[in-house]
Amino acid sequence: MRIIFLALALVFAGFAQAGETVVSELSQDGVSITANFNGSEIFIFGAIKRDSPINASAGKLDVIIEVSGPPQEVLVRKKARKLGIWVNSDSVAVERAPSFYSIAATGPLSELVSPSERSLRNLGLEYAVRVADQKDEAFRQAVIRIHQNGGTYAREITPVTLTEETLFTTKVALPSNIVEGDYTAKIMLVRDQRVISMSRSIITVRKAGLEQWIYSLAHEKPLIYGLLSLAVALLAGWGASEIFRLMRR
Repeated sequence: MRIIFLALALVFAGFAQAGETVVSELSQDGVSITANFNGSEIFIFGAIKRDSPINASAGKLDVIIEVSGPPQEVLVRKKARKLGIWVNSDSVAVERAPSFYSIAATGPLSELVSPSERSLRNLGLEYAVRVADQKDEAFRQAVIRIHQNGGTYAREITPVTLTEETLFTTKVALPSNIVEGDYTAKIMLVRDQRVISMSRSIITVRKAGLEQWIYSLAHEKPLIYGLLSLAVALLAGWGASEIFRLMRR
């Protein structure tokens, strides 16, 4: 079905620059987090639909793909040593921080889009992660650094392959520590440092199998979850004591 969808878009690929729009698809629009989940890779591909022949004098065409996870409230604390003990000395609430962030593009963002366009679309980590006061820049950088070390913020831009300004493809890697929620993929068509067309897709990330059952039990029936956890702990303790007793014989 997706191949048919893309093929229909290609019928229009030889037409127009005046009405250029981006047509895109994902290799999958859902990710299941199971007990043995170790990450996932999503392929993003598409084509440029045109309404008239390509204008040879038009500026170079580029593609930017932004994938962001559900936003989270982040409280960043700074520690200081007082009387020989490390304590929290200051804290700042980061007003906006996606749980995951990755960008793929046909080139560096600074060359593809203007600063005003990036600010308008919150494109790039300097715009996607913000604090209320400029003096809290160190806390904002700490959030970015923690996410990058954990693999949930990409350090580098992933290349996008654009063939004859018509077909494009790339891939986005989702690490094993992603959170549940709806992830937004924005596919932007860029010319003359301005976004001229954009499509949006949603990637749904949900727990599945045993992890989903445990998560639901803990949140919906905490009393039963607590009793089961206690029973498992007692059983594990009894099993360990029996093993040691048998080993001493």
